[in-house]
Amino acid sequence: MLLICLLFAGLGLLLGYAAQYLTVTGDPVAEKIERLLPQTQCAQCGFPGCKPYAQAIANRQADINQCPPGGDETVLALANLLGQTAKPLNTAFGVTEEKQRAFIIEADCIGCAKCIPPCPVDAILGAAKFMHTVIAAECTGCKLCLAPCPVDCIIMLPVPPTPATWHYPLPADA
Repeated sequence: MLLICLLFAGLGLLLGYAAQYLTVTGDPVAEKIERLLPQTQCAQCGFPGCKPYAQAIANRQADINQCPPGGDETVLALANLLGQTAKPLNTAFGVTEEKQRAFIIEADCIGCAKCIPPCPVDAILGAAKFMHTVIAAECTGCKLCLAPCPVDCIIMLPVPPTPATWHYPLPADA
């Protein structure tokens, strides 16, 4: 009897250890979905960023075709991940454009700093009453800095493809 009690106590300790150290944090499906999204944080999908949109897709509160920056390639990848049928991008959320980055025409910048708060990735460097600049490697091309600029000194420039950003074209029957 004592041996059985010790055996069950040992199994209880083992289960307690497993429950404490082998738990899954977060939603693994939402994390996989988020990795497929373009991480522009542009809010065109109707959510404040890619992570909330991924969580909404995982909870079936949003459709997989609401991401204009990701385009049809992202919709296809999400459909394959979730076992759904791919559908065309919902143009109510915008259209897919070539990858762009913000650029500040420094001679025209008045240093108002109105472009800094809307930038979701802190890609704009500057301070009030000083010229601003965009850290090109950080800019996701979300265009959220364009509207608050009172002198229209921010323009969008296309990002030239590099070996790191170039993708094979998807086959037509995919």
